[in-house]
Amino acid sequence: MVKARTSAAELVERGHVRINGVRETAPGHAVKPGDVLTIALDRSVRVLKVIGFSERRGDASAARALYEDLQPHEDLQPRQE
Repeated sequence: MVKARTSAAELVERGHVRINGVRETAPGHAVKPGDVLTIALDRSVRVLKVIGFSERRGDASAARALYEDLQPHEDLQPRQE
């Protein structure tokens, strides 16, 4: 996805993130386990299910354990404008 919180907040503010199918524009909107996030990136769309949260910030591999990718990487679709 993105490396910095500010980049993630920009995606939300610009309307590139949906939570359970609803477009979200408030970066502080809470998510919970079971929520499905649809994230429109530059050249692809990612669909992720929130599995859990961590008490501490971690690296990318630790973050990957907290969500389920609902779209296999070979099936990633180019973003439609």
